[in-house]
Amino acid sequence: MNKTKLIKVVSEKTGLSKIDVKKTVNILMETISHEMAQDEKVSLLGFGTFYVARRSARKGINPSTKQVIQIPAGKTVRFKAGTELVKIVK
Repeated sequence: MNKTKLIKVVSEKTGLSKIDVKKTVNILMETISHEMAQDEKVSLLGFGTFYVARRSARKGINPSTKQVIQIPAGKTVRFKAGTELVKIVK
């Protein structure tokens, strides 16, 4: 499912206009992104938690040259599914 289909489904189920649902979805995504940019967790009870994880610097191998390279430390986005979501998917 993509964003357009999500908006359509939510609009049909709630009776709200697609424009209102689109605004709401965009605000939700912006808010989650903003909080994560501040290294904050976003927990949606029963659904899951979005959070930023840190990766330490490490050595890797360039696959084309086979040379050892240093990969710098960085951040990555993670999602941990909530209990209710896990039960639904199983």
